[in-house]
Amino acid sequence: MKNVLAIMALVLVVAACNLTNKLKTNSNSSSSSGNPTKIGDDPVEKPAPTSAQMAAIANGQDVKWDQQGISWTLPAGWKKQSSTTNTFNYSLGTEVFLIVNISPMPADMPTDLSLNAFHEGAKARAKNGEVDEVKWLELDGVRGAEFRESKPQMGSDLRRLQWLTYRKYAGQTQNLNVMLSGTADNFAKHQDELYAILYSTKLVH
Repeated sequence: MKNVLAIMALVLVVAACNLTNKLKTNSNSSSSSGNPTKIGDDPVEKPAPTSAQMAAIANGQDVKWDQQGISWTLPAGWKKQSSTTNTFNYSLGTEVFLIVNISPMPADMPTDLSLNAFHEGAKARAKNGEVDEVKWLELDGVRGAEFRESKPQMGSDLRRLQWLTYRKYAGQTQNLNVMLSGTADNFAKHQDELYAILYSTKLVH
């Protein structure tokens, strides 16, 4: 319920900032099921892994979240920490982590409007220096908002790469949050495999 209230509050804030009309326009012309190539002035990108990123999972293991019909390819050494109906966690020891959360939403949730609000919020954080990468990223045919937090000053502080989206699955409207994280130093050391894991996302539609 807290997640639902927080997301709804974010949508209302965006509306109050006079972004609603813009976002509705984007929503009407760019439903995630329509696989748009642009949202407003922002392109929708598809994974284009580098050779280093591809090499990071070349001999990897396919792991499946059976309850939610999602899978990833993880490098050797990554181990499962937990898997429930709404949470899925793997890690490489205590260095870097894959943390995925599903939040069930009301059937009438304005998903396109909310997703655009996530993207606009990440762009605002980028202007404040909190985020150094923001993009629309389509994974396995599903459009989401991807952003990476800026490198912290302290190497022991946490840094995150996230992809947020909505989908319909098993008769349910869901918010899907995929997060790859680690301390700033570990994030930098494992960045290629973190991106490779994200790009490997496969979703049952």
